[in-house]
Amino acid sequence: MRFMIIVKASPDSEAGVLPTEELMTAMGNYNEELTKAGILIDCDGLQPSSKGARVRFSGEKRTVIDGPFAETKELIAGYWIWEVKSKEEAIEWVKRCPNPMPGTEAEIEIRPIYGAEDFGEEFTPQLREQEERIREQMKKR
Repeated sequence: MRFMIIVKASPDSEAGVLPTEELMTAMGNYNEELTKAGILIDCDGLQPSSKGARVRFSGEKRTVIDGPFAETKELIAGYWIWEVKSKEEAIEWVKRCPNPMPGTEAEIEIRPIYGAEDFGEEFTPQLREQEERIREQMKKR
């Protein structure tokens, strides 16, 4: 099972406060553990929402909204993509994570990623073939 592990933003992360060397070392060590365990697929930190944008869809209309965005607790500061056996295993790994926002409360969300088998008959052989082509092209990059 694949999961996205989402590190929620904090006022500091939204202000662009960069992690300390101590935190980067702790996270680097943690990411090495994940890699050695064979579960880490991808990970990265995100810049503050003030450097981003949102596109709102309303029928055929598209509206661009530049950051920053007000609700810090709803924003993302970073993520991992993991492949583990279960949600319980993902929870156990998250519990081992260094606090991503030292000196304050932090929250990490665990969300399963859809697999082809989750879509049933709607995921036709043609769509499955297209998905496989896209994934192969992504691997070549």
